[in-house]
Amino acid sequence: MNLHELISLAKSEGASDLHLEPSLPPVIRVRGSLRPAGEPCAAEVLAQFARGLIAPEDWPRFVTQRSLDMSQTIEGVRCRINLLQTSRGTGLAIRLLPAYQPTLDNLNLHPDLKQLVDPANGLVLISGPTGSGKSTTLAALVQTINLSDARHIITIENPIEFSFRPRKAFIRQREVGRDTPSFEQALLDSLREDPDVLMVGEMREPETMRLTLSAAETGHLVLATVHSSNCAEALQRVVNAFPSEIQSNIAAQLADCLIAVVSQRLQFRPKLNICVPECEILKTTTAIRNFIRNREFFKIPSFLETGGEAGMWTYSRYRAWLDKRANFQVPSRESGPEEEGATASTIPLIAIKSETAPIGRPVSTQPSDAKPLKWA
Repeated sequence: MNLHELISLAKSEGASDLHLEPSLPPVIRVRGSLRPAGEPCAAEVLAQFARGLIAPEDWPRFVTQRSLDMSQTIEGVRCRINLLQTSRGTGLAIRLLPAYQPTLDNLNLHPDLKQLVDPANGLVLISGPTGSGKSTTLAALVQTINLSDARHIITIENPIEFSFRPRKAFIRQREVGRDTPSFEQALLDSLREDPDVLMVGEMREPETMRLTLSAAETGHLVLATVHSSNCAEALQRVVNAFPSEIQSNIAAQLADCLIAVVSQRLQFRPKLNICVPECEILKTTTAIRNFIRNREFFKIPSFLETGGEAGMWTYSRYRAWLDKRANFQVPSRESGPEEEGATASTIPLIAIKSETAPIGRPVSTQPSDAKPLKWA
């Protein structure tokens, strides 16, 4: 099979990921479990796939780095692709992105999240483990602004996962490696480009974090992601990324500009047969700002428990809200990324009868028909 056929197969199986490795069968991830999906791939064939994906001007960079990130639309599916050199040859790790424009509604997120993009300046952090849908939620927040406000939005991503069609907002998307050499350079450039909103796809390096905080302090609304399992850990990770002698200053800066932290994880709901985000939501209050400024992150979880009136949610309280919810949005797998008018339908809980989950990311649910992997 060629790459287009493999993507089509993964799409038809409701897979979130496709892995290709020389001398091993293709593997797809469906609801968190890996399944073999065909005959072993020859190293020469995968090398040809890589050559076909990588632009000639980017090939030297792949040869030097031994890896390359990109995004492409293949067989109508937006894919985030990592090409990597392994002991067997050239491998591919492909994430199949949702075939629709994410919104808070069609992701089944709480409607109160729309309030997070109302302020003109400040920092909103989306956190969670790898594969929890952080980028998709970030895209939904950008789309919320796009559909409602005339603001200038600049996104900095590696790679670009969702292409936005400007509605009310004016949107520029920059891809690290293609349009700008780094997150740091793009953030420095953005301050001279008259943005209202900045979206930072990843905050990994201390310099990226420093520039992100500075942008949030200087009159911009900044949306960013960070890897963590809960809200307190997300804040602690940002502060601890810096040398100890300046952590107090960073904590004070973070306390002053923070709007909210949303930590999420995906859970498969069998009755719906879709993956739905479960969230922990921390909003800033005077007490929360003091905890951050004093680096007392251990006090935040207990404050979350009693912060319902301030719009805060623990995972358990959010799960209870989901359990009581009557209708869920189920996006159509066939909807293209530009078909925003037909991205989802509202379906009562009792009406879900699909055999494969149409959306979602890896979760720990084992499908009943999963086959053991046979490695060559």
